[in-house]
Amino acid sequence: MKLTRFGILFILLIGLLTACAIEDSTPKKDTETPTEQAKEQTPLQESAPEEEEETPSEPVKNENEYYTGIPRGKVLPATIVRVVDGDTLNIKVNGREETVRLLLVDTPETVHPDKPVQPFGPEASAFAKETLTPGKQVEIEIDVSERDKYGRLLCYLYADGKMFNELLLEKGLARVAYVYAPNTRYVDQFYNLQKQAQAKEIGIWSIENYATDQGFNEGTAKNPSTGSSSSGKCRIKGNISSRGDKIYHMPGQQYYDVTKPEEMFCSEEEAQNAGYRKSKR
Repeated sequence: MKLTRFGILFILLIGLLTACAIEDSTPKKDTETPTEQAKEQTPLQESAPEEEEETPSEPVKNENEYYTGIPRGKVLPATIVRVVDGDTLNIKVNGREETVRLLLVDTPETVHPDKPVQPFGPEASAFAKETLTPGKQVEIEIDVSERDKYGRLLCYLYADGKMFNELLLEKGLARVAYVYAPNTRYVDQFYNLQKQAQAKEIGIWSIENYATDQGFNEGTAKNPSTGSSSSGKCRIKGNISSRGDKIYHMPGQQYYDVTKPEEMFCSEEEAQNAGYRKSKR
């Protein structure tokens, strides 16, 4: 009897252990939400280190030693090649030769193909050639627009610490002209210099009604300029032929009167230094 009870208890114990083992092997139901799963599966991103705030660099100072309060434009070093007339010249800049037209000034003509030599034109040209000798180191300042319709470089030119455009106005050898926006950086100062020359009645302002807003009126110039023009020193005509030959013609030579000059010279030596040879007749 005792043996029978022991056998029953043993069977019950085996059954209980078997049931427990089955329950442990059953996979547990996942009770986590999809959001929680995503949090566990996505590795945490390290927060980016804070960038150091850069200290702003100081603005580049563009001081103008000539006119306080007015910034200068683009300034480039250049070398004089030759002077054509009072307001036009050839320079070498950035390794290439350029024809330059001075901004906001106009000197009387000496080499215009359709105009005669105008009073004070030779003086302006001679002053330019004396000041801007070949090989001289200068600076040019570009305003806003860099070139004119002819492809010439437009600029203010500085030599020996002075603006050459201003020197022409101060000496009465040029008028303020060709005032076209946006190249008007110094126009007010130029007009002030012109008024001073007018008050002194020097140069082009010594001839009544000669220099006007529209140009130079040769008809009013009863008395030619008292400088090199009246003495005939700058009457040599330099001309470039259709073949590219540079020839100068002296007064009295066969083709002098019909020659339209590219530029005028005050002496044969000056013409020869510019690469011209004398006409054979």
